[in-house]
Amino acid sequence: MPVYINEPRYLTAGESCVVAEFADEIDRGANDAVMDLKRYVTGQNEIPIIECLPTYRSLAVYFDPTVVSAEDVVRVARKAPISKKSDAGTAMTEISIPVCYGGEYGPDILNVAEHAGISEEDVIKRHSAKVCHCYMIGFMPGFAYLGGMDESIATPRLTNPRTVIKGGSVGIAGKQTGIYPIDSPGGWQLIGRTPLRLFTPEASRATLIEAGYEVRFVPVSEEEYKKIEAEVAAGTYKPLITEAK
Repeated sequence: MPVYINEPRYLTAGESCVVAEFADEIDRGANDAVMDLKRYVTGQNEIPIIECLPTYRSLAVYFDPTVVSAEDVVRVARKAPISKKSDAGTAMTEISIPVCYGGEYGPDILNVAEHAGISEEDVIKRHSAKVCHCYMIGFMPGFAYLGGMDESIATPRLTNPRTVIKGGSVGIAGKQTGIYPIDSPGGWQLIGRTPLRLFTPEASRATLIEAGYEVRFVPVSEEEYKKIEAEVAAGTYKPLITEAK
């Protein structure tokens, strides 16, 4: 399938949105280009923009059609300095997410271990060994779709989804891993839980993880989990975030 980072396709989605497509498939280089374009469009002062929403391979740019035309948006977007590569080389902000794996926090970790033919301990090691990339936020506010997980622990979704999954639960679905930001239904295989709040609507920045972030999972004990949980509730915990240079 084609990847066209050098010259994206520009499509209209109604009268107030232009979509820039960089690929026909999930591609890390295309996602880096999406984030390059988002940074440029949101930072420029030539035309007013309402919002930019990044996805795996495209960027939706929303505007007021009584003030700006779709042609204006495309003209400005074509000025963006897009990274001309298709690899994972772009510097990104990294966030560390503490996770208590297994037990009541990760009731499906045995399913993942048996599917991969390894121990639960090896599932934890493999899941936390690689830094994952947040391609997009979707499904619900703050739900980060992460790529780059060790594919040896890829596991199909549950046959029968749960009606309620506790917020903070870390799951696997196919080759993807993700974190449920709030209590919700879901069908991912749950392997652990983080005590951090991924979605805080009353905060100035509602989502803890943003599209384009690198996410590092850090195994913690149940004792450490409860300590961090208490600090989060008290408002004293500061997540470890390394800003891109």
